Amino acid sequence: MDPVGQACPHFLSLEPDINLNSPNKGLGPTGGVDSLTGVSMEGGATGVAAVNTLPPGLTEEEAEELYSELGKVEEEINTLRQVLLAKERHSADLKRKLGLSPLNELKQNLTKGWQDVQTSNAYKKTSETLSVAGQKTTAAFSTMGTALSRKLGDMRNSPTFKSFEDKVGNIKLG
Repeated sequence: MDPVGQACPHFLSLEPDINLNSPNKGLGPTGGVDSLTGVSMEGGATGVAAVNTLPPGLTEEEAEELYSELGKVEEEINTLRQVLLAKERHSADLKRKLGLSPLNELKQNLTKGWQDVQTSNAYKKTSETLSVAGQKTTAAFSTMGTALSRKLGDMRNSPTFKSFEDKVGNIKLG
């Protein structure tokens, strides 16, 4: 602050611009100027100053051209981000107007997924195999039950069981 109480433009914060939609993303608050050296940064390239740091075999003119192209590409990326954000908002608005909630969408996706599973060949084959296995298991239990009933009937008619039954019947309760 100067004596009058206004911010001096030459005393700026060194904090980087963290707004993801800003064309100066990652740069200090001075935009395309390095706040420490005062050197202009071509095309808004993040963190790259046009100081004697040219890669071998690259002329200053080529570097400037690349910085310019980089700035244009970054500007296009930011524009595309803004367009995508606007489209996502519009999509959410349309879904809200149609009464489509995320839960309804999930239900629809699960229903469609289950229908797809049921119509798949693997599901049909597995279902048929389990059906046949179930029928065979039912038949086996039925046969076993019949055999067990027959054995119990045979045992009940045996002389040993009759003798046991007579002894139990002769016991008086009371």
